[in-house]
Amino acid sequence: MTDAAALPGQPRDAVRSGPATERAVNVLAPNASPMTLDGTNTWIVAEPDSDLAVVIDPGPLDDGHLREVVDTAEKAGKRIALTLLTHGHADHAEGASRFAEITGTRVRALDPALRLGDEGLGAGDVVTVGGLELRVIPTPGHTADSLSFHVPADQAVLTGDTILGRGTTLVAHPDGRLGEYLASLRRLRSLTVDDGVHTVLPGHGPVLEDAQGAVEFYLAHRAHRLAQVETAVENGHRTAEAVVAHVYADVDRSLWPAAELSVRAQLDYLGEHGLI
Repeated sequence: MTDAAALPGQPRDAVRSGPATERAVNVLAPNASPMTLDGTNTWIVAEPDSDLAVVIDPGPLDDGHLREVVDTAEKAGKRIALTLLTHGHADHAEGASRFAEITGTRVRALDPALRLGDEGLGAGDVVTVGGLELRVIPTPGHTADSLSFHVPADQAVLTGDTILGRGTTLVAHPDGRLGEYLASLRRLRSLTVDDGVHTVLPGHGPVLEDAQGAVEFYLAHRAHRLAQVETAVENGHRTAEAVVAHVYADVDRSLWPAAELSVRAQLDYLGEHGLI
């Protein structure tokens, strides 16, 4: 068995529902798959002495899961006062409208199409509920509307799909853009260096105890993949399909369609920077 402390980001041993930090509790959605790992992590975040809580990413449209989120908050003596979305993918946001009906909350997101209420979210925003402070960090790249949420009191960041607890994130052409994603990773790295963030609360997979190590691993992985794609093109593999067959030859073929979208994003990036 591999020692978790030796893995990138020092993941905790298991993915489970329950407390992750002093302020954050996970409710794991029952939607495990190769793309969602163990399922979507729905986060309940609140000050320990407050009766108000924020929910980040209600997850799929699954009434049992949504009601479990409410029940978990209520058992802790808290009322859900606001719903936030890291991005609009269905495994994170499909249940948001139904969750808003159940809880009577507004839904705030970067994408206006996902909002319920007048307020959105953007760079520099600070969300405060019951003494809790969440700082909004734009982290586009996985999707154009991706956000992360910095919890200064826990020295933690909720990353949605920008950083996962296991494996690496898909940057899928055309909505996903690699240049933006790399800038987002560098933005998150600055949180670890300048703001003392050491815990990643991801949208999928286990909690990571070494935020800086996770970011550095992601940056190194992207640089390695880019170099592989660039070399493949130089060797005559001119289409995304040909690059995938060459670079991802050791990857399960069922994942090749997703890999092709990633390669298209990489080819765009290399072309924009005059590298191919």
